[in-house]
Amino acid sequence: MSNTLPCTLEVRRLAAVGERELAELADVLVDCVEGGASVSFMLPMTRAKALAFWRKVADGVARGERTLIVAEDDAGIAGTVQLVHDLPENQPHRADLAKMLVHRRARRRGAGEALMRAAEAAARALGKTLLVLDTADAGAVRLYARCGWIECGTVPRYALMPDGAPCATTFFYRELASCPGQNPGTGSPSSFARANT
Repeated sequence: MSNTLPCTLEVRRLAAVGERELAELADVLVDCVEGGASVSFMLPMTRAKALAFWRKVADGVARGERTLIVAEDDAGIAGTVQLVHDLPENQPHRADLAKMLVHRRARRRGAGEALMRAAEAAARALGKTLLVLDTADAGAVRLYARCGWIECGTVPRYALMPDGAPCATTFFYRELASCPGQNPGTGSPSSFARANT
């Protein structure tokens, strides 16, 4: 699946992650952490740490445990989001939406919303009917609410910002209508989920 967006942004699913994609994903992660995003990493944020993280993600994609979606501009990957669907057997109907990252060069161009819509489409294609996420970013809170996600609540001092300051985290969920002809929660992939785009 690919969507052409204004400002030469294109959103697509990565069925495999090569060295070029790893390098560009590392750039996005380093930029976000250096920009103050609380996404599991502390300063100093090294390129080696970013590459090690993305190699683990790539392994999860190869095993079918994750779906990785990217937004690209003329300079390469500018944003990304993941669906984690390797969950306990009593939760076959849901996935976690994780690591929604947009490089500072690409913000306010619709990349975040496009990534969210693509992630929801991918989840539907996998037969998922419930998505869950958390965020420590006020701008992301507004984006998720605008995209129809429901806020569950905020936990104070849940994590740390990259500089070590404590931060609250807000949890959201989104219920998805199942696709016609699919058995919700089976996790059986459709043509979208199998596509190598």
